[in-house]
Amino acid sequence: MDQQRSRLEPGRRKLYREDDCTLPDFLAVLQDRRDAVQVEYADELVEDVPVYDCISLNRLLKDATRRTELQAEWADVLEHGAGVFVLKRAFPDTAPIDDATEVFDTIIRDEREAGSAAADHFAKAGANDRIWNAQQKLCLRAPSVFARYYANPMLIAAAEAWLGPCFQMTSQVNVVRPGGEAQQAHRDYHLGFQTVEQAERYPAHVHTMSAFLTLQGAVAHSDMPVESGPTKLLPFSQRYAGGYLAWRRQDFRDYFEANCIQLPLEKGDVLFFNPALFHAAGANRTADVQRMANLLQVSSAYGRAMESLNRTRMCEALYPVLLDQLANHRLTEVEVEAVVASSADGYPFPTNLDSDPPVGGLAPESQQMLFARALRESWTAEAFTKALYRQATQREA
Repeated sequence: MDQQRSRLEPGRRKLYREDDCTLPDFLAVLQDRRDAVQVEYADELVEDVPVYDCISLNRLLKDATRRTELQAEWADVLEHGAGVFVLKRAFPDTAPIDDATEVFDTIIRDEREAGSAAADHFAKAGANDRIWNAQQKLCLRAPSVFARYYANPMLIAAAEAWLGPCFQMTSQVNVVRPGGEAQQAHRDYHLGFQTVEQAERYPAHVHTMSAFLTLQGAVAHSDMPVESGPTKLLPFSQRYAGGYLAWRRQDFRDYFEANCIQLPLEKGDVLFFNPALFHAAGANRTADVQRMANLLQVSSAYGRAMESLNRTRMCEALYPVLLDQLANHRLTEVEVEAVVASSADGYPFPTNLDSDPPVGGLAPESQQMLFARALRESWTAEAFTKALYRQATQREA
């Protein structure tokens, strides 16, 4: 742990570097105080992961004091403990699951026929299917199904345990059919969707903060025996400070594959985990199991600006000015970059991943990146405006 602190402790350095991540440091973090978190309400521990029976928890949630205690326990598990917990029978009546599955299957068929089948971020395209923005698609296609599906107090209690109230619920459906390949080990949104070079630019405290902005969940829409490839997990890996840089390293991925766990799930179970946990969807080695999960990505309410700005119009107005200032050397490139950073949207999310998919990476081109590319290539103002509004339209759901 001393070596880990000297290299990665935020108080001693302001930026993390991929080269500073070492497997011995990682292993020390994984083994340190593994039993420090007390799980009083769990029914059992499976591979260090707390498993809760929701039939009994439903009664507990009606008691305000015990609800608070349970949520504190879940938050402790996510931050300091295994980083993951399972809610057995979160949907004791699986009829809403089946109804939603039917809608999702229809969406998958429709999107395939339209030639717009979605790819996976961390796995090769092939037998896997993905529905981006499944939350809105389910709601608009079958609002009564949506209502019965999300009328589930367990989902709300878990989201509030990690994020507090006023969270934003989104979801993406993932289907791994027989023969579907596994994902590579990774961390998730936000910093998990950045390149190494981008992630290294964020100060250490942002690496810590990133995991507190999102809660990951997976609702089992089918029984998931281990051979069907339920999510591979590495308990306690969310505690490694440099993990948003380390997960791409081959030595870390090799360790993950040799030591990860997989928990069999039944239809109606829900898995929640810290987005910083090293994880990956497993390969489906069965001949007949269509493994479907609705992946919940719940976001903190606090990731929003105070004011709403029309940055597209701002970029349109600024572009000819900056193009002229650069051409006549009245502003330097550095000064122009400062103007673009103060006006254009620098973050590629949220977006519509159906019409604005990632190209050559994990995230699509941001408005700032488009602005910079146009200036670099000396586009006309008309060409930039067309591209700007085309991008804005592509981002809309």
